[in-house]
Amino acid sequence: LYRLDRIPRNFLNPVLSRSYSFFFESLYILHFNGLRITEVPTHLPARVYGHSKMGMKDICQSVFLLVIIYFTTLLNRERLEIAEPFVPSGNSAALPDPQGWIDYWAGKSKPTLLVYDLIAAFYRKFIIRPSLNHYILKYFNADSRLLHAGCGSGQVDKDIGEKIAISALDISPEALTIYKKANKRYRELIHGSIFAMPAMEASFDGIYNLGVMEHFTEKEISSILDEFNRVLKPGGRIVLFWLPEFGLSVMFLKFVHFVLNRVLKKNIELHPPEITRVRTRRQIHAYLEGSGFTLVEYRFGARDLFTHVIVVGEKTGGQL
Repeated sequence: LYRLDRIPRNFLNPVLSRSYSFFFESLYILHFNGLRITEVPTHLPARVYGHSKMGMKDICQSVFLLVIIYFTTLLNRERLEIAEPFVPSGNSAALPDPQGWIDYWAGKSKPTLLVYDLIAAFYRKFIIRPSLNHYILKYFNADSRLLHAGCGSGQVDKDIGEKIAISALDISPEALTIYKKANKRYRELIHGSIFAMPAMEASFDGIYNLGVMEHFTEKEISSILDEFNRVLKPGGRIVLFWLPEFGLSVMFLKFVHFVLNRVLKKNIELHPPEITRVRTRRQIHAYLEGSGFTLVEYRFGARDLFTHVIVVGEKTGGQL
């Protein structure tokens, strides 16, 4: 029994199950969030005929979900937290979303996507986060006003969020809901598009994102960088973690997609298409120069296990 006047109405939001496993998953989430659970027994006679309606498929799904819950507790605890959802003030449908990020963040209940999300959470927290810490603290100080443009879950922001107040922008309300659970200290949550950010000119000292730029065409990248230039102060910097054509994670996910879609015929995409990966330094230099930035640093190395090219650019026209 659930007393809805005693528990948050939105406690069902983290629950993924739509079958028998709903029972134990919902109980675990209530327990995880510190709510008291008491057993109220119902005394019934032993079954004398018939059999359970639960089939083998239900049993397998339940066991799989138990495993997912265990590893989610270890690696992605914020997904289990009960929190008020982020409610945008405007109309989400009016924002341009050519890559389908709103659907991407809203539809993570498929088994394959759950496994992918756990692997991604591990990589964000233990591989990408230390690398991001290095570059953000190298180029910005505690008084800097930073914008994470395309923040997603924000799991990489936890450490730097303790030192620098971050404004987080994303087109997906679901992503912003996850962000505020993963990061308790943030300056503001902004619902908007990186093509037309709801911010005044020269508002920020720095802008950064991870795994975002490669999902756009060259024309769209130019528009995004122009928008970054608009909202940055003179001398402001951008730090972009941009997937290269021959990064380790790119090659691994190409193999996974091949197995899922060519071998198993599942027709599953783990993420929106990566249209414009990094091939050369000259390519990045041209992008930045076309939007009024100077290339400060270009690095591809072992710090994040050869996952990203780290691009640092500076807006021309003054110093921070």
